[in-house]
Amino acid sequence: MISSPSPNVTSMLNVLCPMHVVLNATGHVVHTGPTLTKVFGGDSLSGRRFLELFELKRPKLGSNMQDLLSAKGKRLHFMLRHRSRAEMKGVLLPLPENGALGPPGGALINLSFGISVVEAVQAFNLSDADFAITDLAVELLYLVEAKSAAMQASRKLNTRLQGAKIDAEERAFTDTLTGLRNRRALEPVVSRLIETGEDFALMQLDLDHFKAVNDTMGHAAGDHVLREVAVILREETRDGDTIIRVGGDEFVLIFAPIVEARTLAQISTRLIERLQQPIDFNGQECRISGSIGSTLSRQYEPPTLERMMEDADLALYRAKSEGRGRQIAFDEHLRDTEPYMGELADTKNGQFAASPILFPVPSKERSEYLVPTVPDRYR
Repeated sequence: MISSPSPNVTSMLNVLCPMHVVLNATGHVVHTGPTLTKVFGGDSLSGRRFLELFELKRPKLGSNMQDLLSAKGKRLHFMLRHRSRAEMKGVLLPLPENGALGPPGGALINLSFGISVVEAVQAFNLSDADFAITDLAVELLYLVEAKSAAMQASRKLNTRLQGAKIDAEERAFTDTLTGLRNRRALEPVVSRLIETGEDFALMQLDLDHFKAVNDTMGHAAGDHVLREVAVILREETRDGDTIIRVGGDEFVLIFAPIVEARTLAQISTRLIERLQQPIDFNGQECRISGSIGSTLSRQYEPPTLERMMEDADLALYRAKSEGRGRQIAFDEHLRDTEPYMGELADTKNGQFAASPILFPVPSKERSEYLVPTVPDRYR
């Protein structure tokens, strides 16, 4: 009685179907293909009962060899009984009674991982060499590998594009001289806060006497002063606050989450005190100050950027009219008086400078009053 296929037959089966198993008439394993052996960690399965190694999930049959033989030619669904619990598909054919292919009364079962082949390759450390050349699993593995490579390349490209987009957006919203946000950033920042309903404070800061620095010491000194001002603003605000340079010597600061009016006044005082400290430029002292007007979003229902900027402007002009170097918080009474800046001669150096003068001009009767020329920056 032949207990296993001849060497020629096993060699042929190993090439054509490397995941096969040959059973004898009692349902015990007499031979396994090389890939199936590898799935079981290289251990020999000869002499072990097939249904102790594999659980037949479908169709539901008995637990002996005759039950298995009754399912010849049908699609069988198995699950490995060891820890991997991997699922397999298979087909069974009875062996010839003449013993040419193996023990009479036995069976040949060819197994496959089906659509779980990718997971099986990873779980059992398989490669294309572990499958028959004609097995579609090989093509699937190539496709998966190609897709994986393409996805990886796509992810890298997307990462680079996203980085380039972020970099471009950052440059578009950044003031090149100071590194602060520029005017373009004002509307998006405030709109986001208004949409989320988060309370915030808006502060307008104008540098006092900056024009004198530019005129007497040159634009290089002015640029140096602006960069130093940016450092001061960063040091005196929180990481989450937004500092925007909206013009030559004009800044807008957004404080979110909200700070109380008293705290805002304290911040303003610190800023002005810092700005009034001399700034060295090539051994020369640059002296400036700052005037501040501020308002709180909770004062509006609903808040809008245009209205808050307008009211912060009113408060800023009042600060300038009261002598500069100070902070004024917006209050409704400021709307009763409209501030204008006149051009007066500076008797000390013979130059014209913007001097703060407050003119009460009721808006409906403005034409009845003679008012000084208003510089463009205050229109």
